[in-house]
Amino acid sequence: MAPIRALTPADHSELLAIYGDAVSSQAPALYSDRHVAAWLSQVGAPGSLAAALHQGSGLVSCRESGEIEAFALMEPVDRLSLLYCRGRSARQGHATRLLIRLEALAASQNLRQLRTEASQFSRPLLLRRGWRVVWIEALLINGIQFRRYRMTKALPTVS
Repeated sequence: MAPIRALTPADHSELLAIYGDAVSSQAPALYSDRHVAAWLSQVGAPGSLAAALHQGSGLVSCRESGEIEAFALMEPVDRLSLLYCRGRSARQGHATRLLIRLEALAASQNLRQLRTEASQFSRPLLLRRGWRVVWIEALLINGIQFRRYRMTKALPTVS
């Protein structure tokens, strides 16, 4: 099983690369070329991805060698802000294990619920993990309309 550890500031540049790899290698299955290009534009956009990495906290899933394959970011503490996996490591359980760990951490902090805005790509995974769609919304990125899903997950109370 891949090691999971806390995300650190030293990981930020690698996480930006993982984000780009994830979008360019996996999103074309569900999104048009225009959507993918707009999504990729967020890597260097001011106040978006880099800012979230600095403000949030999260976990990374690594190969045995220590190379990061996937990451999940919470920002703020009750919101899953980012969840991305390298294309070469997709569908190998990295995202699932990250979610399980983050949900357990949130429950141990006495949070009652987590929330997120999921893409068409991450929605099925979240549904399998017991999240539910509470609202479908439109989002514009560089003039391109995306559909995303506001989702929540109730957490068990920990005594």
